Amino acid sequence: MKEDLLGELSREDKDRIVEMAWEDRTPFDAIERQFGVDESAVITLMRRELKRSSFERWRGRVQGRKSKHELSSLSNRFKCSRQRSITQNKISKR
Repeated sequence: MKEDLLGELSREDKDRIVEMAWEDRTPFDAIERQFGVDESAVITLMRRELKRSSFERWRGRVQGRKSKHELSSLSNRFKCSRQRSITQNKISKR
């Protein structure tokens, strides 16, 4: 199942998933929402796409890290307190 899903992804999608997974602040849940690939499939993809030493460094860094797993109390995306809502989004002419 995991192999089928990874095989259906384009090269650009795979590259983007690797980029998002490498970024410490991007949670696995965000990758799953965008690409439909769960954490175990991301790990499989990273194992395939990275050199062994790079994979081991990445895996050691993200294993158990809270920032790679969204907390249920957090909203789906970060929003700055100074950010206007989309309906009132006008270019500031400071």
